Amino acid sequence: MIREAHWEQARGEAYSFWKQLTSEKISLNLCVDRTLAKDAVALVELPTYPTSAMDGYAVCGKGPWNIVGEVKAGAPMKGSLKEGTAVKIATGAVIPDKTFGIIRWEIATVDGENLSGEVKEGQEIRPAGLESKKGEVLATAGTILNPGLIGLLAAAGHDSLEVVRAPKATIILLGDEIVLDGLPHDGLVRDALGPQLPGWLHKLGVEVIATHYVSDELDLVIKAFAAASKTSDIVFTTAGTAEGPRDHVRAAIAELKGELIIDRVKVRPGHPMVLAHINKIPFVGLPGNPQSAIVALLTLGQPVIDALMGRKEAELHQIVTSDDIDVPEGFTRLVLGNIVDGWFEMGEYLGSAMLRGLAHSTGFAVADESMEEGEMVAWLPLP
Repeated sequence: MIREAHWEQARGEAYSFWKQLTSEKISLNLCVDRTLAKDAVALVELPTYPTSAMDGYAVCGKGPWNIVGEVKAGAPMKGSLKEGTAVKIATGAVIPDKTFGIIRWEIATVDGENLSGEVKEGQEIRPAGLESKKGEVLATAGTILNPGLIGLLAAAGHDSLEVVRAPKATIILLGDEIVLDGLPHDGLVRDALGPQLPGWLHKLGVEVIATHYVSDELDLVIKAFAAASKTSDIVFTTAGTAEGPRDHVRAAIAELKGELIIDRVKVRPGHPMVLAHINKIPFVGLPGNPQSAIVALLTLGQPVIDALMGRKEAELHQIVTSDDIDVPEGFTRLVLGNIVDGWFEMGEYLGSAMLRGLAHSTGFAVADESMEEGEMVAWLPLP
């Protein structure tokens, strides 16, 4: 167990502790944003046949040529072109045998059935296998599938793909002070994490199967943790990670013979975050303040999810800050903001309990020491 982990150390440990989930084969049209479980190769050459790159005329031998027919896309010509003949041809149509080259229609000279024009051997012909050869790897295991990749793999002959099973998550929100709808009253506060956490987790590739609100009573927390560990691949809790009289996350984990992996991370906001496991099921303990919770989600939760899904460990890019950033000694600070014209601009309302900064930002600058305008800072995007 690592207590008071450094931020980068915590991310690395959170990623390395878990094994990839099992895979499943699903239809290609359901694969967007899913993660490949194994390399996807071309099942055919791309293009599969030599095809025309332009609308025009396929010619054989030297001109002028006699136009003897037409070749449409999806309807290859039967037989071969003969010397001195040509056929009209559509973009993407299969090149007839014995074709010397293609003359674009806009530069061809046509008089009735007679054709003349300049042409070089192989002109405007896409050879079979120009884009990829049969058996060539088109996407490696761990790749997150986007619509462009789906189209490529469809063209390469795939009807379904082997993808990593999406982790099933339970969210457990702890506390006696939250109200779930309407206006806050009598010292209660409106729940802001219950409505937003499922959305962040969905963007990270997780399927939320249950959300539970649990009072700050140790026996109730233990019961909720035990039940979640039996049905989930990963569990997220909110609040209860400090060491006050009503903070029961650590005690519940211990009672269930769980193990703490990371106990607190030296980061602001989000310091009292926790990573543990109960029966090898990861439990990510998020602080109760909204901005701190999202920092913890990206610090510990995102690496765990990436590991479960077989994705590569995330690397952060560097950008230039347009603001001075103050960092407490010995801590890393995550600062909400946006990239504007390639520069980091700090957001407003940055208190750990505040929501406006999070609502209007696209990510966090990650600074492990104080820095001035013009210096380089790591960028951690929001999902």
